[in-house]
Order: sequence, then C-alpha cells, then structure tokens
Amino acid sequence: MILAVDRLRSGWAREAMDEYLGRIGRYCPVERKDVKRAGDDAGAIAAEGERLLKAAAAGPGDELIALDPAGEALDSAGWAAMVGDGAVEGTARLVFLLGGAAGLSEEVKRAARRRVSLGPQTLSHELAQIVLVEQLYRAWTILRGEPYHK
Repeated sequence: MILAVDRLRSGWAREAMDEYLGRIGRYCPVERKDVKRAGDDAGAIAAEGERLLKAAAAGPGDELIALDPAGEALDSAGWAAMVGDGAVEGTARLVFLLGGAAGLSEEVKRAARRRVSLGPQTLSHELAQIVLVEQLYRAWTILRGEPYHK
C-alpha cells in the first residue's frame, strides 16, 4: 500500500501511477490512497501524520516504511531485497508513507519500522511517488529474474 499526503494533481503523474500500479498488480495486490493536506507548519505536519497513521490502519504483520530524505538510501537490488524479505518473512503488507511538501511528522517516523530515501536530490511530491512505484516494480522484476531491470 502507498499512502501519500495530497492527491496526484497532474495528468501525467496519474497516468504513470496507474501504469506502474497495474504492472505491480501482476505480482501482488497494491493500492494507493491519499490523505488530505493540512499545510506547511508544524501543526499541519502533525495532523497529516495522524491521518497517515489512521489510514494505514496497521495490523499485525504490516510493515510501515517511511520515505524520508534522512533514511537509508537503497539501490535497486536493495529495494528488491526489502520487498523480497517482506514476502519471505510473511509480512502482511508493506505500507509506504509519503509526507507532504514539509515532510513526515516525527510520530510517523517513530511508527515506521524502516525509513528509506529516494536519494539526496529534492523531488516534487508527484515525482517522488512515481519514482517509488517504479522502484517497486523494478524490485519485483529483479526478484522474478525478468529483463526489465537490465
């Protein structure tokens, strides 16, 4: 599951998201949900964090993964290992949490079992989501030994 603050506004981003969710869906169930943006101040970040955690409704066996610039940087093989480890360990769901323009609340970061980074560069909110789903799709093709990764 992918949970993000705010909706995808651009047509190109919605189209790319649909494309990659469809591709990932051949390997495992996947969905994307968004929560309402609250603003850019500390109170808004906290409110968005509460909304993300409520929408995640994490149950036993779910693994929350926060996308955080200060998180662990993974190469494509690392993404595949993370996805594969989840499948092997019997993780019910991997739940990826993306904050708004001001980032994730400390509460979300603490609730996450893991924090990962998409890299040191600054990406728009929409582009970050597309990079995430592309890497998840690439991870599955690596795990299945399919040629997409090459």
